[in-house]
This record gives sequence, C-alpha cells and structure tokens, in this order.
Amino acid sequence: MKVAIIGTGYVGLVSGACFAEMGVDVTCVDIDKEKIEGLKQGLIPIYEPGLKGIVMRNYEAERLHFVTDLASVVNQMDIVFIAVGTPSDNDGNADLSYVDKVVETIANNMTVPLLVVTKSTVPVGTSFRVRDKIRKRLDERGLTKLDFDVASNPEFLKEGAAINDFMSPDRVVVGVESKTAEDLMSKLYRPFLLNNFRIIFMDILSAEMTKYASNAMLATRISFMNDIANLSEIVGADVNMVRKGMGSDTRIGRSFLYPGCGYGGSCFPKDIRAIIKIGEEAGYEMKVIKAVEEVNNIQKSILFKKFNQYFDGDIKGKTVAVWGLSFKPETDDMRDAPSLTLIDSLLKSEVKVRAYDPAAMQEAQKYLDDKIYYAKDIYDAAFEADALIVPTEWKEFRLPGWAVLKKIMSNHLVIDGRNIYNKEELETHGFEYRGIGQKS
Repeated sequence: MKVAIIGTGYVGLVSGACFAEMGVDVTCVDIDKEKIEGLKQGLIPIYEPGLKGIVMRNYEAERLHFVTDLASVVNQMDIVFIAVGTPSDNDGNADLSYVDKVVETIANNMTVPLLVVTKSTVPVGTSFRVRDKIRKRLDERGLTKLDFDVASNPEFLKEGAAINDFMSPDRVVVGVESKTAEDLMSKLYRPFLLNNFRIIFMDILSAEMTKYASNAMLATRISFMNDIANLSEIVGADVNMVRKGMGSDTRIGRSFLYPGCGYGGSCFPKDIRAIIKIGEEAGYEMKVIKAVEEVNNIQKSILFKKFNQYFDGDIKGKTVAVWGLSFKPETDDMRDAPSLTLIDSLLKSEVKVRAYDPAAMQEAQKYLDDKIYYAKDIYDAAFEADALIVPTEWKEFRLPGWAVLKKIMSNHLVIDGRNIYNKEELETHGFEYRGIGQKS
C-alpha cells in the first residue's frame, strides 16, 4: 500500500512516520522546500519525544519519502491524506485555504482511482466540499468515469505522547461513503489494532463532528474545573480535595479534572472558536461552549492577577522568573500558551521577565523576540527574581533545590499555575505559596 501525507506539521509528520513504521510506503509532501530538505537530514521541525528516531529509521529504510511536488506522486498512491493546517481566521472560522490548494492540485493531476482522506480538523461538511470540487474538475478534464472516494479520519493525538497515541490508539474514527473506502481504511489500520480492532466507522458528517465534539468536551472539563477552583479558593475549600471526591465517581472519572491557568495549544482554542462559528452558521447558539471559551480567556490572566495582588499593584521594575513557556509539557508548541498571556501582562506593567523552558526556547523567540531574558536553566531564570511563576508543569520543575532558590531569589513568592507543589513544604523552606483553587 502506498500513502501520501500532505503537510509535515504535527499531525502529518507523526502520521506519516508511524504508518511507515508499520511497513506502509509513505510519501510526505510539503511545499516548504527548506523543511523537506531538513527532514531528509534528520532535522525535525517539531519537538515530540521519539519522533526523530522513527523518522530517520524509516527514511533510511526507504519506507518514508519527502517531496515538495504532490502532482508528481499523486497517481502512484492508493490513499492521499490531507493534513495541512486549518488555523482560525479573523472571525473564528477554520481557514480552509490550505485544504483548497491541496484539493485543487489533486483534482488537476489525478488520473487513477484514489481515496482522499481529510485528516485535518475541518468544519462539518468539508469532505463533501472536497468531493464536489474534485468531481467538478475531473468532469471539466473529461474524466467523467474516473471513480474516487473521500473519507474523514480525524486525529486525536496528544502532543508529547503522540507516537504512543498513534501506535496504540484507544479508537480510530473513520467517516466513509462506500464499502471500498471502508475496506481500504481497515487494511491500513489493521496492523495497529491486531489485539482489539477499535475502528469506529460512521458517516462522514458524524466523523467530522466527532473531532470537534471531543475537543469541546475536554475543553469544557478544563474550564469547568477552573471555575470550581476559583470558587473553592474564595469560599475556603481545597480544589485538590474536591477533584479527588469528584473523580472517584465513575460517571465522572479523573481525566481532565486538573485546575490550572487555562488551556492553549494547536487544537482546543481554534476548535472551540470553530464549533461556535459552525453553530452560528447553522442558526444555533453554542451557549455552553461560548462559556467554556470565556472562562478560559479569564483563567489565562489568573497568574498575573495573583502576582499583582500579592504586591498590592506595586510591581513596576520587579523581576519574575517564568518556568515553562510551551502550552503543555513535552512539546515546544507555543500556540495560545497561557505563558504568553502572563508575559504580555508583565511586560505591559514594566516587569522584567527571566524565562526558561526545556524545549520551547527557540519557539518562544518567534513570539517574544528580545523582550525577555532567555535563561539557560531554572536557577538562571530565578536569579534575583521577586517571584517564581510556573505556567507549565515540566517534570524537571517538580523537585528543584529550594534552598538554592531561597538564596538566589530577591523575594520568595511561588505562584504555581498547575498545582505541582505542596504548600506546607514550600512554607517550611521560607516561601510564600499561591496555587490554583487553594487557600492562600
């Protein structure tokens, strides 16, 4: 089986590498010549544990190929996956311009039967739009009898654990219109699911909606717990105890019940905005989802608020150490990261920022330029700082040398945006501690 993956971003590169690992002949296509040449040299454009090894192993084995010209390979393929970006436009809609360009290239060049699969997160109905565009162009080219199929195969990878998620998925959602497409997708995914065939086949519209609904539910749980955390803090309850009590209920479960300083990343923010717009266009107001977005936007300001309150607004000229810049651990993804909201507020208040992240330092410079100091480690970041603020819970932050920090910091305030520290322990080391949803 020969498969093309269009787009070498997060979803495309991980998918291509993992398919190749299972013996599929995969061609990854991207118009960015520099990125493609870099991939051939082992330069992986994203940080994802384990990805480089899989890419290089399969590239050297000639199961994984990198090209810039889709037209030159499209007729050699059984399946073409569209995995290009669908960022939010100014109105919150998913921008389908990259998808449209790929579809145009396919339609202008295909001469053999093909299965075209949307793997990008796209508005409900996009796969039918893809089908109609291809059909129209084939008819214009006189290829009225050339058959092809479309399908939807949304991705549910977690950044930082993407390889394991892809190789051992809890489910694979596939929307199809024909038995031919179903059989081909079954054949492709069967090696990943030998012990438990967890492919869920459904109609295409339902598959596209499943991706948005899943992300919206997870985002809802995050915003819900942040609301509960904020109320707990006001009334004197401990949200960590509340979370344990709630999570023990099997109807609720423990996943995504951790309060913090808001969600970010490549999926939740844009997908929440997109499903709100989908509702608007359908004449339905997504009231719960709108509230989810509102709560998250407010929550992203909570770290700065706690810092400002502690110093009674007298913060001009102070220095803050920020540990963690990526939106979550085990990734360098800075998109919609809570750290950016925090740093923006600090800089506007003329606060000096010293920041450190194990993976996202280079990426952070694209967003922050030279506005902050990029530290070489956690202690360099904390040097002469008036406060330590932790937006991202990287493992290496969990057991720092508190005695060292006590000596090098000017003031001893810790604001824990992910509740990874124990308040009583820090107080024994002489620190003031502020968590999320806990009594000060």
